[in-house]
Amino acid sequence: MKTIAHQALGATVAETDSRRNSPATPGSRSATARTSLGLLALLVVLGLIWFATLGTRSLVSPDEGRYASLALEMARSGDWVTPRLNGLLYFEKPVLQYWIGALAFLGFGVSEFTARLWPGVAGFLTLLAVGFTAGRLWGREAGIRALAVAASMTWIIGNSHFLTLDTGLTLFLTLALSAVLLAHASPEPRSRRRWIWLAWAAMAGAVLTKGLVGIVIPGAVLVVVSLWRRDMGLWRGMHWASGLAIFFALAAPWFVLVSMRNPSFAEFFFIHEHFARYLTQVHQREGAWWYYVPLLLGGMLPWTGGLPWLFRKDPAAQEDGARIKTRDILLVWCAFIFLFFSASGSKLPSYILPMFPALALLVAAQLRNTAASTLRWHLLLPALAWVLLLALAIDPARFASVSTPVEVLQPLADAARLGAVIFLAGAAIAWWCLGRRKVTAAVLAVALAHLVASSMVMQAHNTYGQLKSAAPLAAALQPHITPETPVFAVRTYDQTLPFYLGRNVVLVDYEDEFALGQRVEPQRWIKNLDEFAATWQSLPQAAAYMTKPTWLELQQRGLPMRTVFEDQRRVVVLKK
Repeated sequence: MKTIAHQALGATVAETDSRRNSPATPGSRSATARTSLGLLALLVVLGLIWFATLGTRSLVSPDEGRYASLALEMARSGDWVTPRLNGLLYFEKPVLQYWIGALAFLGFGVSEFTARLWPGVAGFLTLLAVGFTAGRLWGREAGIRALAVAASMTWIIGNSHFLTLDTGLTLFLTLALSAVLLAHASPEPRSRRRWIWLAWAAMAGAVLTKGLVGIVIPGAVLVVVSLWRRDMGLWRGMHWASGLAIFFALAAPWFVLVSMRNPSFAEFFFIHEHFARYLTQVHQREGAWWYYVPLLLGGMLPWTGGLPWLFRKDPAAQEDGARIKTRDILLVWCAFIFLFFSASGSKLPSYILPMFPALALLVAAQLRNTAASTLRWHLLLPALAWVLLLALAIDPARFASVSTPVEVLQPLADAARLGAVIFLAGAAIAWWCLGRRKVTAAVLAVALAHLVASSMVMQAHNTYGQLKSAAPLAAALQPHITPETPVFAVRTYDQTLPFYLGRNVVLVDYEDEFALGQRVEPQRWIKNLDEFAATWQSLPQAAAYMTKPTWLELQQRGLPMRTVFEDQRRVVVLKK
């Protein structure tokens, strides 16, 4: 069977090569040019929509402020080895994203756009990787569909437009996955070797972005697929000697340097931030076993209805005995990521993001064999989801509270209603296209409608996001302080505060993720409220940020304070 399959594959490749080498007619050249221009136009439109809103929202706490501040401090200090958050040692994550963020700030200035530039670029490159991979495996039409499916998945859109580490991790893991798939499908040894080398380099990027998970996920999938299919072809084709040399040459130098400069790094990073985070609930981010189920269902919209397709046998796949198929690798990739993070003692919503590009490839593969009439009915699920959102957005006052007034919810509700109308219009166009068996046009209509509608809702999030951003309080404080005025964060800390103030703040009676840095450099913080009160009284000028309960407690102590900013959750004061 294998011999027959390989002969068939060779015949197909030879036929393709002969078509490429045969003289092109004017008509075929014209059609190719039109197709290329159409694809270029699609990418331009997608890029404009994708990057348009990156800088139009304030950064929100905690993740966006944390990673923006880490990159900004690296850019300003010139120390490219030891990360610092608010002036304190910070070893929870590797350094690659801080490097990229720092270079963006140095090259393009400090702004919300440059802070989010790398997640935006990483997300966009992930889409291109998905489209390119599907195109090489199944043809240009499948590539366009895969690109559109990935570009419109809610979880990919959302995470690519907020500053976290997971979009960069997803890019590198997707490159590793795609490279292995393309190597496995390539009949030419030199081509296979180059793709595998790219996979090793991508895994190094993943490790430098978020640690050992960047090698654990691809490694585990390799083992599981090989054992499941009882085929060691993938394993033997990894070019271990040259691949490991590439991996360590790229990934190891920073780990060696930071360990040499900071003796506390290795134990904290590898033990506390990997094994303790995964095996225990020390980070207090636990969740039920089904924690990721709703995130998967909602994050896959508008393609959630395609989940049952993923387990359907692909009639177009080669029947070649034990030979591992692309579908096998993609299914194991998705299942392992979902189960691995579901079993973790520390859960965050964005952890399962690396499975979504693989889901997009699976959906695109199954679209090749699904009737247009069947696809019509799959439009009903995302349409129903947007109709439900439309109904919820009619009266935002029902979701208001003392800490979240209706005024900040109203723009979100307005955007949700308009977004629902846009998506339903796109779904109607897709329904019409499917009636004429124009599947690719229908996929593009759904994808662009969902992307535009989701982007509008994210943009409207800014009014609500102000409650979790230091942008308004920093704007109120800046006219009243000088570069020499100390600013204190008392019993609380907004991760965006150093970014918007353009300086570090002094922590008071607050540890959390700063515990290591405070232990190594205790002079950089104030341990309790009594010490803070004495320091405050001794200073000629000072400012402080705190919650309302702390503000009331300090008032009772008689500290001289003048309020310059106050909202439902926070107070900023100056020394009188």
